[in-house]
Amino acid sequence: MKNLSNIHSLPRAISKLGYCSRSKAIELITSGRVKVNSKICLNPQRRVNLSKDKIEIDNQPIKPTEKIYIALNKPKGLVTTLHDERNRDTVYKCFENKIHTYIFPVGRLDKASEGFLLFTNDTDFAEKILNPENYIEKTYHVQINKKLDDTIIDLIRCGVKDKDGEILQVKSIKILRIGQKNCWVEIVLDEGKNRHIRRIFESLGIEVMRLIRVAIGNLELGYLKKGEFRFLNENDLKKIFGH
Repeated sequence: MKNLSNIHSLPRAISKLGYCSRSKAIELITSGRVKVNSKICLNPQRRVNLSKDKIEIDNQPIKPTEKIYIALNKPKGLVTTLHDERNRDTVYKCFENKIHTYIFPVGRLDKASEGFLLFTNDTDFAEKILNPENYIEKTYHVQINKKLDDTIIDLIRCGVKDKDGEILQVKSIKILRIGQKNCWVEIVLDEGKNRHIRRIFESLGIEVMRLIRVAIGNLELGYLKKGEFRFLNENDLKKIFGH
C-alpha cells in the first residue's frame, strides 16, 4: 500500500525538500531544468513519490535540507514577501548575507506592523501553525489613539462587525496601560484573518498607532532587537504548540 503522505505534485515536492518556493519550482520545471528519475520533466502537475523518485535540478540531485526555525523581530516598514512587485523592502532584508537556505514566512504581518514573525523551510510545521483547527494563539500589543472604556471592551469581546458585515472576534482583550490621549491593549487571537485587529478598530472609528505581535502560542518574542532574529530549538517549538 502506498504512503500517500510522500506523494506530491513536483513543485510541492521540491518545496518540501527545502529547495525553493512552489512558484519558483514551477519556473524551474517549465524551463527544463528539472529531471525526475534522470528524465527532464516539463509538467508541473507530475506526481512524484519522495521516498522513491529521484529529483534533480541542473543535473544535481536534491535531498532534504536540515529543518530550521527562526524567530524574527520584524521592523515596521517591511513587507512580508520574497519579491515585491513594487520594489519595496521586504523582510528578507533582515537575512541578507546571513541565511543561505531557502526559508519562508509562516503567516504574515502587514507593512505597518511589527514583532514576532516565524520563518522555516519545514512545510509540515508551517501547515500546523496556519491550520485554523489547531487554534494557535497569537498575542499582540496594540497602541490606539483613545482611551477605552468598559463599553468598548465588552463590544470587542462580543465581536465587531466590519464594513462588509463580517464579524471579527478576539479570544481576549485587556488594557495594559493608559496615557493622556491613548492607551495600549493586549489582544489574543486564535484565528488570523487579513488585517484582523486593524479592521476591528477601524469599524469603531479608532486609529491603530502601533501593532506589535509579541507571542505565538506560549513562545514570547523576548528581547530581540528590531530586525534581529534567532534560531529556535525544540523547547521553543513545544511552547508554540502550548506544551
